[in-house]
Amino acid sequence: MARIKRGYIARKRRTKIRLFTSSFRGAHRKIIRTMLEQRIKALVSAHRDRGRKKRDFRSLWISRINAIIGQNKLKIYYIYSDLISNMSKRQLLLNRKIVAQIAILKGDCLFMIANKIIKK
Repeated sequence: MARIKRGYIARKRRTKIRLFTSSFRGAHRKIIRTMLEQRIKALVSAHRDRGRKKRDFRSLWISRINAIIGQNKLKIYYIYSDLISNMSKRQLLLNRKIVAQIAILKGDCLFMIANKIIKK
């Protein structure tokens, strides 16, 4: 009986994997077994780092707000946590991303908001 080779289905599967790993270096893009392993590793890293990116941006916003508050000559708030706690008590619904953008672009606006919170 003649030998039957694997047909186009296996080649199609390997081609899909090869397209995914085409930008990798060395054997990670040439040898099928290492391509499979590297693809799994890349997808795991991507999934993990999507959550990490959210954490990193949140900490960046917090540090930006804290830096602007620390530069304040009027010393309305000394620390970030006081500002955020008073904003939540007054039910001022601004998230940290928006507050950080206000702090960077228009620092005076942030101090006006902080004054309004204190006066209430």
